[in-house]
Amino acid sequence: MGAEPTGAARTTFQQGAIRTSIQPNDHPYMNGAWAPQHTEHTADDMVVIGTIPTDIDGVYVRNTENPVHQPLGRYHPFDGDGMLHAITLKDGKAAYRNRFVRTKGFEAEQEAGRALWAGLAEHPSLSERPGWGAHGGLKDSSSTDVIIHAGAILSTFYQCGEGYRLDPFTLEQLPSADWCPPEGISAHPKVDERTGELLFFNYSKTAPFMHYGVVGADHQLKHLTPVPLPGARLPHDMAFTTNYSILNDFPLFWEEHLLPKGYHVARFHPDMKSRFGIIPRFGTAEEVKWFEANATYVLHFLNAWEDGDEIVMDGYFQDNPVPDTSPDAWPAYERIMTFLDQNMLQPKLHRWRFNLKTGATTETRLDDRVLEFGVINNQFAGVKYRYAYSAVSKPGWFLFTGVVKHDMDTGDSWAIDFGPERYGSEPGFAPRIGATEEDDGYLVTYVSDMIEDRSECVIYDARKLADGPVARIILPERISSGTHATWSQGATIRASQAANAA
Repeated sequence: MGAEPTGAARTTFQQGAIRTSIQPNDHPYMNGAWAPQHTEHTADDMVVIGTIPTDIDGVYVRNTENPVHQPLGRYHPFDGDGMLHAITLKDGKAAYRNRFVRTKGFEAEQEAGRALWAGLAEHPSLSERPGWGAHGGLKDSSSTDVIIHAGAILSTFYQCGEGYRLDPFTLEQLPSADWCPPEGISAHPKVDERTGELLFFNYSKTAPFMHYGVVGADHQLKHLTPVPLPGARLPHDMAFTTNYSILNDFPLFWEEHLLPKGYHVARFHPDMKSRFGIIPRFGTAEEVKWFEANATYVLHFLNAWEDGDEIVMDGYFQDNPVPDTSPDAWPAYERIMTFLDQNMLQPKLHRWRFNLKTGATTETRLDDRVLEFGVINNQFAGVKYRYAYSAVSKPGWFLFTGVVKHDMDTGDSWAIDFGPERYGSEPGFAPRIGATEEDDGYLVTYVSDMIEDRSECVIYDARKLADGPVARIILPERISSGTHATWSQGATIRASQAANAA
């Protein structure tokens, strides 16, 4: 695959004083492609197969799940401590860093030398810290989502924790986001690259059950409003357009009567409608317009834009939001794995249209293949776009085996496979320097090769995916799998850092 390796592979190591208590085990998500990594590396000269393009400038960041201490009870892979992997690409060269996100929970467990919080698959009473979610019985591992805003990485947790910030180039930990509301913020805040604004939401078990806010390019909170819901819900993502944000209320949520007992059991209600709340970017609760749609659950949305009187939104509609998880059907680890297998949840590329004048919703299936974890050229976020890049998952596992590129205008698509026993990350789209077309750029991803026992940063020409990678950069160590990744242009990061330092 590609030319002969070049580069001296001189790698320095930052041996952090990481205290671990992990014991050997047979958990499928603590071995193989999900085996935890505990070494922090700094590598400025790595082996390269092929040639790193000179017309690429930016940072690709991916998170991974790396449990440091022996779990309290059953381990769920989303319990793992967050570690970020950042590779800077500029002038045909690469520099790689990986660092743990030093969350409050991480530091507390480092001091104790053992786990203090139970995980997602256990009752919170096992935790030494009371309460629910990232502010209580579940540790905020900051391992769900990662974006770059106001010149800094923002790392977040899906059950509403803090916003942890790091320098994109060095991964030096910065002060946490001081604008976070008391309920925290959910994973999947959005960055509007046209304004530099960050749009976010949170959710909780107490009324009003959701908040929505806007943070400026200067990293200052500009807007915060409640968004009342009928009860405790489990939103995971949001979307936005030039003038609006789109929130959601899906019919998959905790059994209300079990919450007082500390049991967080999610149930899907197929007889209820999905609801989407469209709010002006700086709107209030009274300005939210709710639209009903077919019952489903959506983990991730691709993009949204305004089309006359309508809001158009693309995402991944789950045909089977709650697989059969009875103990007889899925004993032990396999029961946990059902909610990690995209091929069981059956997400399909889907389009919703919301008419702001009539209140009507129309829906269209765009592809019948199982796809998720899609990305676009972020310069087109919130406006009409043409190209999407979705991840293909390995049946039975939370592992990505390839990517499908869609032309949303023509319906054409192109698929690439990473190869035997090669598992990738959510890709990032890196616009070519000076590009004038939406898909003129590169797809960047990390791929773990289980046969070669190594990880690579792999770069594809987005217009010539079938030609294979133009460059493969060998990382110092095979990394664990994870959930999300992001790309940000180097010029944008540097300009934001300069503006916020002034």
